[in-house]
Amino acid sequence: MASDTDILDEIRAAPDLGELDRLRVSVLGKSGTITARLKSLGSMDPETRAAEAPKIHARREEITAAIAERRRALESAELDRKLATETIDLSLPAPERPTGTVHPVSQVMDELAEIFADLGFAVAEGPEIEDQWHNFTALNMPEFHPARAMQDTFYLEPHGDEEPKVLRTHTSPVQIRAMQEHGAPLYVIAPGRVYRSDSDATHTPMFHQVEGLVIDRHITLGHLKWTLETFLKAFFERDDVVLRMRPSYFPFTEPSAEVDVGYTLQNGKRVIGGSEGFMEVLGSGMVHPRVIAAAGLDPDEWQGFAFGCGIDRLAMLKYGMDDLRAFFDGDIRWLKHYGFRALDVPTLSGGVGA
Repeated sequence: MASDTDILDEIRAAPDLGELDRLRVSVLGKSGTITARLKSLGSMDPETRAAEAPKIHARREEITAAIAERRRALESAELDRKLATETIDLSLPAPERPTGTVHPVSQVMDELAEIFADLGFAVAEGPEIEDQWHNFTALNMPEFHPARAMQDTFYLEPHGDEEPKVLRTHTSPVQIRAMQEHGAPLYVIAPGRVYRSDSDATHTPMFHQVEGLVIDRHITLGHLKWTLETFLKAFFERDDVVLRMRPSYFPFTEPSAEVDVGYTLQNGKRVIGGSEGFMEVLGSGMVHPRVIAAAGLDPDEWQGFAFGCGIDRLAMLKYGMDDLRAFFDGDIRWLKHYGFRALDVPTLSGGVGA
């Protein structure tokens, strides 16, 4: 072991971090020379202790500073060596490591955006906390319409005398905002989160919805039916998708239609395609003239159609999921089973399904 007089020289000459740590322990460790001298202070008489203690503490600080300085120098030299000698071949495949997965809802949103982008639609977004005019009134739902009932809508605590805002119950307010901002002609889809007071195996208080809107001249129900057929065939990647439109009622469209899609039974499960049975998948209709007027457009010049469906339900139908609540449980086993790899980007040329 080095004497107290030449320990600083050994520290400054330490060839690596391992040797430096050995020297630190030999001097400052529990059995180190400086530690032993500090322990000896208790056995000294007061006069000797007063004279020796400052010297020992100063020596300890000197050695501690020397060790820290040498450590910085060795770490800097090691970093310089790595930067000079180590390289990464970016052409090599990445090593297999556990990675996260893309949630099925996010995957389906990407698939929808890819399909409708090919049809000339842009993606529109809007706030999830919405005022009642955009969420209800502009969509032809006056003050006492049943859709405003408390059991369906989450109302927020108002500030002062202002009207309570709501968690949007659909993405239709985005259509109003898009018409106000961009005017016509307009071709947009509006995917996003929506909120309703409902919860069971097929309903949750928060879920995902996509709505489509077309505003142009001379738009008819024929354009709506063709758009929906094209969308559903591309989404389910089948040419035997059969649509059935039934008269219905929505306050913001007139005429309105529920859209059913045909399915076949395979191993007791419904598979989209064919016409053994039909299930409802979305609602649609021609945009009500009052809605067009509320957005600042002339309904005598502009017509349009709108449609909407649940993104979570589309994911369930396409990828064979049985319970909507599992989408929001955060179970890592479910996510690994149903999730998608980050590079499984939907493309029409390669098939939107991953």
